[in-house]
Amino acid sequence: MNRAMPDSKPATILVIDDDTEVRYSLGRVLSSRKYQVLEAASGEQGVALVKKGPAPDLIFLDVRMGGMSGLEALQHIRSANPKQLVVLMTAFGTAQTAIEAMKFGAFDYIMKPFDPTKVLALAENALKAHADMRSAGAYKSTINADDYREGIVGVSPVMQDVFKIIGQVTASDVTVMITGESGTGKELVARSIWKHSHRAKGNFIAVNCAAIPDNLIESELFGHEKGSYTGAINQRIGKFELCDRGTIFLDEIGDMALATQTKILRVLQQGEIQRVGGTDTIKVDVRILAATNKDLEAMVKAKTFREDLYYRLNVVRIKMPPLRERRDDISQIVDFCLHNLVKQKKARIAKVSPEALAVLVRYDWPGNVRELENLVYRSAVIAQGDTILLKDLPPEVREAAGINLAASLVSAPPIPSLAPLHASTATPEDAPPRSLVPGGNIAVADTFTLASALDYIHKELSRDTEPLLERLEREMITRTLVALDGNLARTAERLGITRATLRKRVEQLGLGSNHQP
Repeated sequence: MNRAMPDSKPATILVIDDDTEVRYSLGRVLSSRKYQVLEAASGEQGVALVKKGPAPDLIFLDVRMGGMSGLEALQHIRSANPKQLVVLMTAFGTAQTAIEAMKFGAFDYIMKPFDPTKVLALAENALKAHADMRSAGAYKSTINADDYREGIVGVSPVMQDVFKIIGQVTASDVTVMITGESGTGKELVARSIWKHSHRAKGNFIAVNCAAIPDNLIESELFGHEKGSYTGAINQRIGKFELCDRGTIFLDEIGDMALATQTKILRVLQQGEIQRVGGTDTIKVDVRILAATNKDLEAMVKAKTFREDLYYRLNVVRIKMPPLRERRDDISQIVDFCLHNLVKQKKARIAKVSPEALAVLVRYDWPGNVRELENLVYRSAVIAQGDTILLKDLPPEVREAAGINLAASLVSAPPIPSLAPLHASTATPEDAPPRSLVPGGNIAVADTFTLASALDYIHKELSRDTEPLLERLEREMITRTLVALDGNLARTAERLGITRATLRKRVEQLGLGSNHQP
């Protein structure tokens, strides 16, 4: 069934292959779903059609042809229209072919001889991506990057409180303890305090206490004299001396050994240090900012962290909230990451589809902002065109957000063979998915395509207050549970998820608990 709504123009697919039989067979399969199929017998002819326009919604392009090769044609096509989606066809599934295909911007590639089911599924996915790119076309960044030169992004109430405290502590040299889970941006807060303080002209040095062995951290912080220990062939200036009149940031201070904690306390109390192996006292004027993801109060009770140092460091505390507690900020952080990637020329992606963004907002982000930044970078590299789509997100993120439920549940309709097709194989354009019709047959296998399900739900349920994606997920889970007599194990297997994930979604969606284990 065509992705288009009944009253819309059918999608146009261009098949470029110098083999007449391939063009005929592929055209018949695609036409069975009411796609408008165009043909080109060579790479040169196909490129000319694309440049002449209008651009097709999708192109199937053979790799090996006489004259211009498929990879050459792909480069010309993408040069003329960077957003054009192209699926390469090849009888030789070598690593080189796959790598070259994706390198030059192919949406995907498919092996010959064709499996009609895979051809239609691939066309469906590609056209869905094409539609998502169009829907993201009017996308506008929600931030002005110049307003976030600090690198800390957020409009949520909890982040506004963080910004206020940063502003309040910059006017003095008060010691600040920054707490929060790993990846929440504690160092960004420390840098922001330094940049807005009267010490901004001095050095800012960050030291990861967890990354330096205990036998080396004192030398790293305080320096050492020549010959003070084996390997100390020269005098070394430590971080505190280098940071004189500046700011030092002691990250993961909860991992610091007790012996070193004692020397840090001396710096705070008396403003002086001694190099390892030295006898001279050196005065230093350094502001100390510290951070940890550990429970220092519990460590004080366990006597693994000095109580007096704890109180010296914890004069003002800034607690960085985990990303799952400020989901309103996710879209802005994504925008900021994309802006930086484009600015640094690490990626060309400048947009994210609403569907993909919805998944990002729902995900719990155990790695917090750092994980989100890495995911955006990874997705921007993987994505074709100029938009991050749902398919570009890692499978584990989609699964954790429950998005794979619909894809794993809805099976494809009967696929015609490559023999001549009959009109009776076509599916009525306006028929809703039978598995979603209230009171209809709810056998799981008796469904139409995912595309038709989404079209139907969008048409019939868009007036509901419940989010469309959540409504679809609720419908899918409910229908599958009913079809399988409430058996959670079989339902989870049918949906392609773990039983624990299914139980969690059943509870979150309020579907009740009267189901078989």
